[in-house]
Amino acid sequence: MSESTPPFAPIVVLVFLGAVLLLGSSALVLFYGAVRRSSFFAIIGAGATVTIAVGYLLVLSGVSAASSEIVLPPGGWKYFCEIDCHIGYSVAGAHTAAAIGPEMQQVFAGGRFVVVRLKTWFDERTISARRGNGPLTPNRRKLQLVDDLRRSFAPSPEGQQALERIGGASPPLTQPLRPGESYTTDFVFDVPKDARGLRLLITEDDPETLLVIGHENSLLHKKIYLGLPQALSTSISVIGALPLQAAER
Repeated sequence: MSESTPPFAPIVVLVFLGAVLLLGSSALVLFYGAVRRSSFFAIIGAGATVTIAVGYLLVLSGVSAASSEIVLPPGGWKYFCEIDCHIGYSVAGAHTAAAIGPEMQQVFAGGRFVVVRLKTWFDERTISARRGNGPLTPNRRKLQLVDDLRRSFAPSPEGQQALERIGGASPPLTQPLRPGESYTTDFVFDVPKDARGLRLLITEDDPETLLVIGHENSLLHKKIYLGLPQALSTSISVIGALPLQAAER
């Protein structure tokens, strides 16, 4: 099972760029009218600017209001469009721990640590024949764990550092990929012991996505989550490779 954000990415990006171009042109007409003290050009510019902005925001909010929240099952793929290709993300496994780190240097969780292994994949089926085998650096991402009470939890810096002391740093999400390549990255979250229904939210971290029609970051739009295994394995400490449930392709 897979979902992508935004759907019809090339089209909605062109619509966004077209709206920006039209707004800029209308603003120039308004500015020209103000400088030349021409009420005709000022009215035309102001009217066009307001009409384009309001119309775009209405479509943006309407599409967002019609969206639905999606929780992909473990092993499902969430795709982000990079215009000429797609980068997919999937939960390759997860487990909990009361503490992380080698003996005598353990870091204890405020509640409990949830360690999530995320797989990043450059889907070679989403490129054109003319693109070639050049590397792609994925856009910036933001990760949170969200529970059934809508509480969100960012990765724990202390837990992340403790995990890296055991097995070294895993590849960052900005590591370049060639078509067909993949890697896994481990993330540590410190969540309350009463947190239930945890799922992973990975989103783009670019501000312009707030104004892209159909993008999950846009105003009022529902999110696409990656579900975690229902029964998370538990250990006292992390001592190396994680006992994860793989989601290989």
